[in-house]
Amino acid sequence: MADSDTPHKLPLLLPDAIHQAIKPGTALLRLETTRSREGLLDGAWWPRTRNIETELPGLISVLIEYLGPITRVGVDASAWNGLPARLVIDEQVVHLDSDPVGDGTVLITRGHNDHFALLAVPPDTTAGAAREAMARAVRADNITQAAQILIATTPEPE
Repeated sequence: MADSDTPHKLPLLLPDAIHQAIKPGTALLRLETTRSREGLLDGAWWPRTRNIETELPGLISVLIEYLGPITRVGVDASAWNGLPARLVIDEQVVHLDSDPVGDGTVLITRGHNDHFALLAVPPDTTAGAAREAMARAVRADNITQAAQILIATTPEPE
């Protein structure tokens, strides 16, 4: 069988151990700088619930360790239950911006103009679909919008 005859599956680029560890509450981040910044997303997050006040502090605390102070977070209003205008996380005020856009992203702002886009995997997503979506999102060459990744990785109803 020639190489061209071999079916090619999208490489997941994450070690098997990482795939096994991905569960609700997990964030995968690509924090290395790429010269071209071709990828649309900088990482992915799979919150456990739709309660932003419960879920966001853990994510922001981890991001602060690597990125420094986070000033704003943009979220899809339709993906969360009850959105406050701001939260105090690690003794720092983080402003929340929300729009009912349904685009499947969380936008993290550090400083004035430094933005990081994360795929937000819905809490009720199956483990297999979440793993695949998160692996696609962290690829440095990903040019697929978050909403399209979620559609492509959601299994068809039986």
